Amino acid sequence: MTSAPLTLGVDGGATHCRARLRDADGKALAEASGAAANIHVDFAAAVTAMRAVVDEVLAKAGLGDVHRGTIALGFGLAGFKQGSDQTRVAAAFPGFRLVCAANDATTACIGAHAGADGGLVIAGTGSAAIARVGPTETIIGGRGFALGDDGSGSHIGLEALRSAMRAHDGLAPASPLTDDILTEFGGDPVAMMNWALQAKPGDFGAFAPPVFERAAGLDPIALGIALKAARAIGALTRAAVALGAERVALVGGVGEALGPYFEPDIAARLSPPLYDPTDGAILFVGGAVAPQREAAQ
Repeated sequence: MTSAPLTLGVDGGATHCRARLRDADGKALAEASGAAANIHVDFAAAVTAMRAVVDEVLAKAGLGDVHRGTIALGFGLAGFKQGSDQTRVAAAFPGFRLVCAANDATTACIGAHAGADGGLVIAGTGSAAIARVGPTETIIGGRGFALGDDGSGSHIGLEALRSAMRAHDGLAPASPLTDDILTEFGGDPVAMMNWALQAKPGDFGAFAPPVFERAAGLDPIALGIALKAARAIGALTRAAVALGAERVALVGGVGEALGPYFEPDIAARLSPPLYDPTDGAILFVGGAVAPQREAAQ
């Protein structure tokens, strides 16, 4: 098709994986989405998901293996750490002109500010913040489901499930939210325990939307969970500002849902991203993106 340099960005998150191909002028040629790709949770499954979206994008653009040598591949990956992760990811995608990976917070921040200084708060299945000011990049939070992710969809779902269990045991009040969750498990606490033993962060995150639905109706337990999560996202925002990030963007479906529950100063501080995390991965690896008007469409 063409021998001109192309750039393919991949945003591999704990809920889904997205990929986009752009030409040297930043024009979007093709994109695709697929399954979750958290390399910390399951590296092999993440690589499978990433290969699937990369292959789909190339097929949509009419490109084959022979064209891989013209393509720079940039990854923003949930669970990414420095060192060996870069080596493992690069080894999983041979034949490309360049393969570079970073934590998805880094690439999302690059996209949010079109490569300029700034801060970013991610509130999706997981949660984290990042401040990129001059040569210094600091990631705040993002320590995973067990040690972090306060304010995330996974922890909102966990809080809802814990509230339902406490209500069942008579240790705390019940509400329509806890009744809904118990009904999901047939009113059987053992079934809920067995499910939780096998559940991944995204599974817990599936219980976040019902929390917001009930919070909108002033369910006291759902409202308390939403307010607690909003305070956690507010803390991440303040930490990024304290590091010198004057502009702070917010990304993630949970962040959008938490909007009504933010404290006034946090709501005023947060702004929408200029480009999405997938374009951030493209910028990270040295590619170009279209003008903001096209990117917003």
